[in-house]
Amino acid sequence: MKEVFYKGMTYGWETKRGEYRKDYAADSMKKLADTGSEWIALSFWTWQDTVFSTDIHFDYGYTPTDRDIEHAVRNAKDLGLKVCLKPVVNSRDGIWRARIGFPEDGDAYWAAWFESYTNFLKHYAELAEELGCEMFCIGCEMVATEYREAEWREVIREVKSLYTGPIVYNANHGKEEGIQWLDAVDLIGTSAYYPVASVPGDSYENMLTAWEKQKPRLKALAERFNKPLVFIEIGCRSALGCATMPWDFTHKDLPHSESEQANFYRSALETFWNEPWFAGFFWWDWSTKLYALEEASSNNGFDIYGKEAEQVLKEYYKLPVTK
Repeated sequence: MKEVFYKGMTYGWETKRGEYRKDYAADSMKKLADTGSEWIALSFWTWQDTVFSTDIHFDYGYTPTDRDIEHAVRNAKDLGLKVCLKPVVNSRDGIWRARIGFPEDGDAYWAAWFESYTNFLKHYAELAEELGCEMFCIGCEMVATEYREAEWREVIREVKSLYTGPIVYNANHGKEEGIQWLDAVDLIGTSAYYPVASVPGDSYENMLTAWEKQKPRLKALAERFNKPLVFIEIGCRSALGCATMPWDFTHKDLPHSESEQANFYRSALETFWNEPWFAGFFWWDWSTKLYALEEASSNNGFDIYGKEAEQVLKEYYKLPVTK
């Protein structure tokens, strides 16, 4: 089932217009490549105003331009990195994009939203094709929309009319099994923010046991659709307790803990590395502008630059993958 194994990292989330073309962005991407990563997910967003809006619009003051994206893709290719282009829609009201949706009987609203979303994706699918991006992501954690099977199949048909490479959908952890149209994509992607720690500072061994409990369900999903499964997002902040809530980005006051982040990385890598149905990792995330190396010991974010988890990743990304 597995044809390619993705030794990847997400790059550039929260990057504003023009920043991909800064010298610090090029330096950051070079440091990312030094981890042994072979892929990046180039992830950025634009907006709809609320989770109930039907119009998705480009933010000329924030969202990276096509020229910015082209620059980042060319930098990546110069470093030998392959690119998954990953455009995302966020809601300006601050509500998580998983809540974007309308009542089941609101067909006119659904039709208007899917028309806008399809046009949004087609723009970037065409760009991904022109730039030679090796993968394209058609959506990220759009949980409340996923039951609209006919509309999603039409979205995929439209994207495939413009982009000839493999496409992936980014489900949310725990919601993957409810999506009926995953046969239409080339890879099953999920945000693997599974809470594998029971307590702050939990051990590597306990995290390994928790990952093993997730494995049968994820394997069954891959086999159900005969598609490889990739952790298109996975990560954990270097803060005490974050392996109990790996998705968390709000608790900035938690104490620094490189070991908890490193245990999260090592346990996930060890659990899935050689599974024949599993296609790899895109870790969350690597910033466009990195902190100074001496600040790694106080940085509590998802970045692993200069932290214990970076050494864990380098160790694994040097290894061959066997089926």
